Amino acid sequence: MALTTNKAVLNWIDEMAAMTTPDNIVWIDGSEEQAEALRAQAVATGEMIKLNQEKLPGCYYHRTAVNDVARVEGRTFICAPTKELAGPTNNWMDPAEAYAMASEIFKGSMKGRTMYVIPFSMGAIGSPFAKVGIELTDSIYVVLNMRIMTRTGKAVLDMLGDSEDFVHGLHAKCDIDEEKRYILQFPQDNTIWSCNSGYGGNVLLGKKCFALRIASYQGWKEGWMAEHMLILGIEQPNGETKYISAAFPSACGKTNLAMLIPPKEYLEKGYKVWCVGDDIAWLRINENGGLSAVNPEAGFFGVAPGTNEKSNPNALASTRKGTIFTNVVYNQNDGTVWWEGLDKNPPKGCDDWKGNPWDPESGVKGAHPNSRFTAPAANCPCISPKWEDPAGVPLSAIVFGGRRAKCAPLVYQSRDWNHGVFVGSIMASETTAAASGAVGVVRRDPMAMLPFCGYNMGDYWQHWLDMGKKLTNPPKVFNVNWFRLNENGKFMWPGFGDNFRVLEWILKRCEGSVGADETAIGYVPKAEDINLEGLDYTIEGDKKMDIDALREILKVEPSYWLEDVASIKELYAKFGTHLPKELADELDRLEANLTK
Repeated sequence: MALTTNKAVLNWIDEMAAMTTPDNIVWIDGSEEQAEALRAQAVATGEMIKLNQEKLPGCYYHRTAVNDVARVEGRTFICAPTKELAGPTNNWMDPAEAYAMASEIFKGSMKGRTMYVIPFSMGAIGSPFAKVGIELTDSIYVVLNMRIMTRTGKAVLDMLGDSEDFVHGLHAKCDIDEEKRYILQFPQDNTIWSCNSGYGGNVLLGKKCFALRIASYQGWKEGWMAEHMLILGIEQPNGETKYISAAFPSACGKTNLAMLIPPKEYLEKGYKVWCVGDDIAWLRINENGGLSAVNPEAGFFGVAPGTNEKSNPNALASTRKGTIFTNVVYNQNDGTVWWEGLDKNPPKGCDDWKGNPWDPESGVKGAHPNSRFTAPAANCPCISPKWEDPAGVPLSAIVFGGRRAKCAPLVYQSRDWNHGVFVGSIMASETTAAASGAVGVVRRDPMAMLPFCGYNMGDYWQHWLDMGKKLTNPPKVFNVNWFRLNENGKFMWPGFGDNFRVLEWILKRCEGSVGADETAIGYVPKAEDINLEGLDYTIEGDKKMDIDALREILKVEPSYWLEDVASIKELYAKFGTHLPKELADELDRLEANLTK
C-alpha cells in the first residue's frame, strides 16, 4: 500500500512500473521489522550471508558479480540538453536518446521480481539542507544499504508532502550485462537511471549520483554547493571546536583524515578530532556571511583493504555492528570477514570474494582491492555531536590536496577566495605504482570533482567565484601535500596522525595568530610555526625529521611549478569561453611570479 498521496510520486511510480513490470511493489517504511524481514529473505535466497552475530552483531556479507566491482566512469553519462552544458570533462548523451535506449533495457526487467520503493532524505529530516529522493530498485541489497547510507521511510514522504521537488531514481539489476550497463544522470529532470549493475557506487543512487552529480547542478541553480569533501571538527583544550572541510582525489587518505587521531602530546593537552563526514559536504551561506556544511549521508561506504587498527581505528570500529561487507574474504569457520591489510594473521580455509576456496598461501588476493563496508556513521567513536545538526557546522577553512612528489609544499595558503578557487581548480595527483598506466603522470582532478560534477566544470568554477562574492566572512583556503618525496624516493612527512600538526597551523592562520612567508604560489609556513614536539620520525634509513627537514618539505621550487603551469594551461584550454577570466588571470599571475 502506498505511503503517500503525492500525485507526482504516485504517477511516476506507475509509469516506471508499467515499463519494468514487477510482480509486486513494496514501499520501504523505515521500520526495523520490515528491514529484518528483508534481511531474512536475502539470506534465504543466498543474496546475503548472515555473519557471526556474537562477534559482528547485525552484520551481513554480500558478493557482487565478478564483472561488477567498481564505479564505471566510462559508462556514466550526464544527459543534459546540449553537450556544452555537460562540459568537456563529462561523458554526454542526448536526453531523448538516453531515455529511448535505457527504456528498452528497462522494459520488463523486473518481471518475476519485486520493485522496492525507497523514499530517502539526503541530510537530516527537517534540515534546511535536506533534499528528498525516491529510489525504485529490484535489489534487497540496495534497500538495506540505502537504510544505512541515508534516512529512509515514511518520515521522508511526510517531509516531502505534496511537493514535486524530489529526485527520481530508477535502478534495475537487469542481467548485470556490462555491455548494457549505464549510469545516466538527467540534471535538468532531477532524474537518475541505473541499469545492469549491483555494485554500490553505481546503484546506491543517493551517493555520488544524487549527492554530487545532481546536487552540484541543484546547488548551481539554487545558490549553494555540493562538494566531494570530508568535514572534521577540531576541539581545542578550551572546549571550542573549529571546522574544516577538505577535498582530495582518491588514494590520498581522505577517510583517514576525517577520522584522524591526534598525536599523544595533543591528546594529553585535551585536543580532539570529531568526524562530521568522510566523503560529501553540502555548503550553504550562513547568517554570519560564511559557509556552513552538512554531511548529507548517514553512513560510510568505505574501502576495506588497508583499513586496520593503525591506519584508521575509528573506521574499523564503525564496522563492528550493523554493517554490510561486500567482496571481502568470508571466513565460514567462524562467520567473520577478513581483508588484506586488516592484520598479519590471515585466516585459513576461507572463501575469497568470488566464493572460491582461498588460503593466504595461494598468492592471490582474497578480498577485491575495491571491496567495501557500509557502516552507520553513528557507530564511529569520533562522530561529531553536531553531525546531524540541521544548521550544519560553520567552516573556518577549506583544504585541497593531492599526491605530488616534488611540486607542492607540505601546506600553503591562498591569498584570497579567488586565488583559493584557482588552487582547487588545479588540484592534481601523480599516478603511483598501484594505479594502472605510467607512474608519475600528473592527473588533474579539480576540487576532486572531475567524475562527479553534474554540469560544465567551467561553469562550476564560475559558481565558486560567484559564491565568493556573496560571502562576507569566507573560509580561508589551503592546499596540503602529505606525499612529498626526497631524492631517495622516501616520504619526507610521516602523515597519518601527525597531519594534525598541519591542521593546527591552518587554524592558527584562520585566527591570525601566526605569520607566513609570501611566495610565488601563496603563503607558506615559517618552519618554526609548525609544532614538531614529540615527533619521532626517521625518513626510512635517512635523517630524522627536524626543523631543517621541515624547511625542505616547505620549499617552493620554481622549475617544478613552471612545468606544472604548462599542464594547467592544457587543462584550461579544454573549457574555451567557459573558463572564468579570474582563473586565467590567476594562472598568468602564477607564471609571472615564478619567472621574476
